[in-house]
Amino acid sequence: MNLSYDVCGDGHALVLLHSSVCDRRMWDPQLRALRDAGYRVVRCDFRGYGRSPVADQPYSDAADVWDLLDHLRLERCALIGSSHGGEVALEMAATRPERVSALMLLCSAMPGRVQGPELRAFTEQKNALLAADDLAGAVELSVKTWLGPEGGEDVREQVRRMQRHAFEAQARAKFASTGTAVDLTRITAPCLALSGAHDLADFREIAADVPAWVVGARHLELPWAGHLPNLERPSGVTDLLTAFLGETLPPH
Repeated sequence: MNLSYDVCGDGHALVLLHSSVCDRRMWDPQLRALRDAGYRVVRCDFRGYGRSPVADQPYSDAADVWDLLDHLRLERCALIGSSHGGEVALEMAATRPERVSALMLLCSAMPGRVQGPELRAFTEQKNALLAADDLAGAVELSVKTWLGPEGGEDVREQVRRMQRHAFEAQARAKFASTGTAVDLTRITAPCLALSGAHDLADFREIAADVPAWVVGARHLELPWAGHLPNLERPSGVTDLLTAFLGETLPPH
């Protein structure tokens, strides 16, 4: 088992999967509330993020999370995924639908989707800054791109720290996660897909398309949000998550 993680609370298992901009600390604002709502909350760092080491061989983030859940003897869980974490959650829910009880996506990426013009332009600019050893410039580009207008300076500094650590770790990594082509129509879990009106078009389009792939899925766009709404307006997103969980997966 290759991932650093923490667990708190009792009840139905709820797994928090972070954005590739951040690490598991991005869920700090929601952790206590989800635990107190009656769930066993698991959060982990993907390889090369937070306290998880970089990979020394080919790997899959989704497979790593399944290994963690098997290690914890959790047969069934709900998944909350932000951005890349949402992409991992979709892969998990499509490949082992019987093990996923609910699915919440925050500005999610989508397995196998080709980048649109806005996301491709960001990626090219970021890669150029990193290639020029301008780590500070790449970090600031990420903060500017991914946080919406409600992301205050404290949140921006938190994202700076997480993104800087991730960039530094990835510079040492020899392998990147390999995703799997999946059939999203196999997902059976109740699903809520959130998007932010200030986010890049790629992620707004993905969230709007989720109901076309996942039977019964709901899409909600947050007019105030950028790409990381759980950090930008923590209490509002916590309320949305706990309300959805309460409807679909009542605590016991």
